[in-house]
Amino acid sequence: MLTQGDKLNKLYIRDYSKGGIEMIDGKLIRHCSPTLAGMKTGSLFNCSVDSKTDLTAIVDKWNEELMHKGISFLLLRMHKDAALIYVFRRSRLEADLKKDGVFEFLCSYGYKEDSADSAIKHLKSRIGLSGDFPHEIGLFLGYPLGDVKGFIENAGKNSKCTGCWKVYCDECEALKLFRKYKKCTDVYCEMFKKGVSVMQLTVAA
Repeated sequence: MLTQGDKLNKLYIRDYSKGGIEMIDGKLIRHCSPTLAGMKTGSLFNCSVDSKTDLTAIVDKWNEELMHKGISFLLLRMHKDAALIYVFRRSRLEADLKKDGVFEFLCSYGYKEDSADSAIKHLKSRIGLSGDFPHEIGLFLGYPLGDVKGFIENAGKNSKCTGCWKVYCDECEALKLFRKYKKCTDVYCEMFKKGVSVMQLTVAA
């Protein structure tokens, strides 16, 4: 039987979608590689857990391990045995929130300040109230404002193309980014299989 220390050191979580136990490292590589590589503002992934206490300790441990590389972890939502984790680069998020039109757009959803901490706090409260993803969450993942607006105005329909997000504006630039993100993820997955750790794969920024 694993002790509490073993759980934290091995970073085990239960993944019911695959019917077993897997290490959170694999989740990070599959879902967050572009963020770890410094190419993207943020990423999300879901996981199933036995204990909120264990998961909170895991998130705290990863924050401690990767903070010096500019990566932050946040438990956005916990419902029954399912958790939503946000992995992001605070410096990039701060810059994104200050881009033309972004804060003005967020104000319409009740955001009061353009600081990362304030915005994330409000986002978390909106997720808690709705139980679903507020559409503006794309801005916290590095999606272009025009595409976030387009998604909302079109109710998710009529996009030019779909990749990491649905594209309504610059299709050419979006496709370039999608290819870069896929190549990054493929390379990171291969390196991870060869024994390179998440710490080693995370770029300092």
